Amino acid sequence: MKSAITDPAQLPGAFQDALNSGDVEGVLALLAPGATMRTVAGQVITGHQALRQEISGTVAARGRLTNVPRHALVGADTALLVTDWTLEVTAPDGERVAPTGTTANVACRGADGSWRFAVLNPLGTA
Repeated sequence: MKSAITDPAQLPGAFQDALNSGDVEGVLALLAPGATMRTVAGQVITGHQALRQEISGTVAARGRLTNVPRHALVGADTALLVTDWTLEVTAPDGERVAPTGTTANVACRGADGSWRFAVLNPLGTA
């Protein structure tokens, strides 16, 4: 991560930029220790290795993410980030596909004042 995120509303853009540049480490730096992700396929994954594998797979599929922030609701040291997204990837059969959705992500502010994703849920309320 180039610099600490001090406004949670900046997280979706930072995630998009790191993923689109193929920066797996940059994406992982945006995640809080113990972060959890619900994948687009609906699987819930936790832990650094599982998250690295998921992000690396998206990068390998030439993932191109477009995030359009909708809401950032902040209370105390927690934020709910609702973002519309499109993720263009190459499917296993070689076809380019572009699923879309709306997230319901949760971020937390660390002791250093920086914000990171604690829960990534690209499927929103589905």
